[in-house]
This record gives sequence, structure tokens and C-alpha cells, in this order.
Amino acid sequence: MPAPVALPSADQLHLLDLWLPGAEVVHDHSWGQVERAVREVVHAGRRYIVKAGGPDDHHMAREIRAHQSWLQPWTSLGRAPLLAFADLPTRLLVTHHLSGRLVLGTEHEHAAATYRQAGELLALLHRQGGTTDEGHEARENRRTLAWLDSPHRIAGDVVARLRRLVASWPTPSTTLVPTHGDWQPRNWLVDDDGVVSIIDFGRAALRPAMTDLARLQVQQFRGRPDLERAFLEGYGADPREPGAWHRTLLREAVSTAAWAHQVGDEEFEAQGLRMVDDALAAISA
Repeated sequence: MPAPVALPSADQLHLLDLWLPGAEVVHDHSWGQVERAVREVVHAGRRYIVKAGGPDDHHMAREIRAHQSWLQPWTSLGRAPLLAFADLPTRLLVTHHLSGRLVLGTEHEHAAATYRQAGELLALLHRQGGTTDEGHEARENRRTLAWLDSPHRIAGDVVARLRRLVASWPTPSTTLVPTHGDWQPRNWLVDDDGVVSIIDFGRAALRPAMTDLARLQVQQFRGRPDLERAFLEGYGADPREPGAWHRTLLREAVSTAAWAHQVGDEEFEAQGLRMVDDALAAISA
């Protein structure tokens, strides 16, 4: 295996010294599974989050684009981090620190009020305007087949069935809107007053609105229809068209199972394999 990339790099450190000279690192929030350093720093009495991506961190471009183009409905309310500095060529991003604690693993993860707010916030993102894409479904089908061609531990007979399904799927035109791409409690913050805010935009992209519900569907909504109802009440509608929704869940399942296997996350891989089984069962029902 190649040696780990040292982050921040010399070029990134040079920019940081120009932007925040003498900044002190007070906490390391790096995840460890991706080529990215995430540090909380203090400069002139203010806190910032610094994200430094490596050469293969293709998510940084998405994150910078989201901050520059799509987050104003949230930042105007103080519900997402405000951009301070960004440099795409060096894959470096600095945002103002947003106070709060992660919703994941707290009592707020199981509270309907959290999901009502999450629905309201997601609607603000999605309703900024959409574009019609004639080729989206065909591209997503190719991506799913590519995941099936990559290393994974999905059973051979299941793979054969998945390939037949993908080949049978229609490819209608699709409306794409700005999406977060990883909409779940691990990317939501809650403050002492129970107000929810949003972080981490490395998967932000133009997609069908319904895709932002996929991870909630297979996690927090399982066995909790009250949370799903609260979310949809906040969102104001249900964006899930049944046929496209089944395709979305199956694509998400395949990519989760394959990606988690490739990065060695066995717990997430097990979730992905379960998602495959659940999505196939729903199609057969």
C-alpha cells in the first residue's frame, strides 16, 4: 500500500498561514477512513474548521461548490457553517465553527422534533430550483453496474439478479436539485435549545430530491414511522415516486456494500448487505 499522505500539505499550510496566521489547533475531527484532515482551530479569538484534502479527495470540490453556491438558505439562518476561505486547487476549505453536538447517539436522534426540523431544512435546500436531466437514470445504472464489477461480498446469485434488474430499469428524464448526499444524524448538530443545524457537504451534488431520504429510510426510519411522519411534515411533501424510489434504494444498497468492503468497514458493509436484501424484498413484495 502507498504511504499515507501527510496532511495538511506544505501548500495547504502556506495558505493557512496567509489566511489564519498563528492559528492554534484545538481539536482533531479527522475521520481516518478518507484522505482528509479536519481540524478545529482558534485564530484571533474565533473558532474555525479547517478541511485539508489529499490528492485523491474528490469530495472536496463538491464541498467547496456547496459552500459557494447552495448553502445560503441555511447560513442566513445560522444553520450551516459560514464559508471563510476556500482554494480548490489545493483542496483546502476553512469555515467558521458552528456550535452544537452531533445528533447521532444522543436523545435527539430519537425525537420527532429533530426530524421535523431536518425536513424543514432539507426543503430549503431542495427548493432552490431544479434542472431536467435526460441521462441521469442511465448514468446511475452504469454506476451500479460498475460497483458490481468492483470488489465486494454480495453473493453471486444476488449479483446476477441485480444485473437483470438494472438491465430492465427504465431511464426517464429526471429533475435534479441541490442535495446534501449524506442526510442523516451524523451530519446534524443540535444546540442546547434543540435547534438543528447541518454540516459536512462532501457528497453534495445535483440529484433527485428523494435520494436525500435514502439513508434515513434504512436507518432511523426503520421501525419508527413517527420519525418519518415528522420528517415529511417538516419537508411539506413526500418526494418519493415508488418506481424511482425502489431503484434509488437498491443503488444505495449496492454502493454501500461495495464501498464499505473496499475500505474495510465491516459494520457498514453488513448494513449494506442488509440493505440489498431489504431492497430486493421490497421489489418482490
